[in-house]
Amino acid sequence: MPFAKEIKKRRTFAIISHPDAGKTTLTEKFLLFGGAIQTAGAVKSNKIKKTATSDFMEIEKQRGISVATSVMNFEYKDLNINLLDTPGHKDFAEDTYRTLTAVDSVILVVDCVKGVEEQTEKLMGVCRMRNTPVIIFVNKLDREGKNPFDLLDELEEKLNIKVRPLSWPISMGSTFKGVYNLYNKSLYLFSPNKKASDEDALPISGTEDPMLDEKVGKYAVQLREDVHLIDGVYDAFDRDQYLAGNVAPVFFGSAINNFGVRELLDTFTEIAPPPGDRPATTRIVHPSEKNFTGFVFKIHANLDPKHRDRIAFLRICSGKFERGKFFHHVRLDKDVRFNSPAQFMAQSKSIIDEAYPGDVIGLYDTGNFKIGDTLTEGEDLAFKGIPRFSPEIFKELVNTDPMKTKQLDKGIMQLTDEGVAQLFLQNGGNRKIIGTVGELQFEVIQYRLLHEYSASCKFVPLSVYKACWLTCKDQEKLNDFMRFKSSQIATDKDGNVVYFADSQWMLDQMIKNNPEIEFHFLSDNVT
Repeated sequence: MPFAKEIKKRRTFAIISHPDAGKTTLTEKFLLFGGAIQTAGAVKSNKIKKTATSDFMEIEKQRGISVATSVMNFEYKDLNINLLDTPGHKDFAEDTYRTLTAVDSVILVVDCVKGVEEQTEKLMGVCRMRNTPVIIFVNKLDREGKNPFDLLDELEEKLNIKVRPLSWPISMGSTFKGVYNLYNKSLYLFSPNKKASDEDALPISGTEDPMLDEKVGKYAVQLREDVHLIDGVYDAFDRDQYLAGNVAPVFFGSAINNFGVRELLDTFTEIAPPPGDRPATTRIVHPSEKNFTGFVFKIHANLDPKHRDRIAFLRICSGKFERGKFFHHVRLDKDVRFNSPAQFMAQSKSIIDEAYPGDVIGLYDTGNFKIGDTLTEGEDLAFKGIPRFSPEIFKELVNTDPMKTKQLDKGIMQLTDEGVAQLFLQNGGNRKIIGTVGELQFEVIQYRLLHEYSASCKFVPLSVYKACWLTCKDQEKLNDFMRFKSSQIATDKDGNVVYFADSQWMLDQMIKNNPEIEFHFLSDNVT
């Protein structure tokens, strides 16, 4: 197939939401429609033993939350879909933010009962910064929720974007009858079950069609009034405005009941953008370019616990990736090749021979990659906009089983490579301090160290306000500062000097009294 045609076939997107809005359930139903799985798993259920495909880590299955981005590839209507299911919990927000750099569009899930929640606003803010096209799915219509018009107003006000409903609910909760598709003038009748085949669209000529009265009875009157109001208040849907990130189409449905999901997926595949241009340090990279480029946005250790593998997830930006071919690792300035590149269905994988712009592939990594690394065919460039985070919570890692010291050291090195926590070393590496942006990350690290590396530990809280990376043109002055503040000096995994400030006042004093020393709040610019 011609290269240009392969690019047009790709749709790469993330599903994002506040925790418990139904994001992972929606992901399952997409996979079901794409034929990637045969049975939809329940994220939290006592009756259904199968867990969600995208929640493959044991702690995710037990807690019923996503703690890591899952990468899934499937085909739907002759398109190649790369779907990234992201963590909703704020303690794992960095993983989600980085994932948003690797996608071309987003589906944002909102709970119709709770409306726009805190994490929803933060995630949308990241999308707005990049003008990422967003489709909103208002979920859980089978429950008594907010008035749909009030929800639209709330979406516009809190998410700072214009909205345009493309489907509309016919009542909700116990009297929920279905949705009317404003985009293609069809009626979807609701029947609560979990079988994908039970949802069928009824084509009607519009809201005046007598079939509407026959199918939804007295609720037809309210639907006609609502549609008339929508047409009067909201501009007609403009795909160009959606692609520019100025307008968000809105759909209504119930993911757990598999309702409204197919029409969302159908419309998404029709209007969502194929792979687009990417800003790099030296120029704009176009997907249609002949030469290959791509960047690492996620690293995951022990994706397959039996094989202790470490996978670097790469978003292809231009050119064609070929198995066994040498590519240039820009940061290390060396050529590397990959004999077993894979596409993923969460933790299940299949070896591929080639991949194209928009595809997300997994590369087996022996420790060569860091998040943000670029592969090219020789060109020296790096892609922009991959965020890094300053830790907010600091705890000392204490080994509770000295017989497993090697396992603990290896485990914490690999887990902090994933980017959800940072490792700092003191006393020649004997004292290990972990910094994260969320409390729950410590629980996940402790759990994974025990179950993936057989290493037990505990975390002791530290009164550290902020970590600052230090650089200075005068090495002697830096050495003097390090001696003066030795108990608050550490190094990161790359050997860079870090100062732990115990308060904002003390940090201000240190900056004021040491003008020759530069205090960096992120490690990106440290040389």
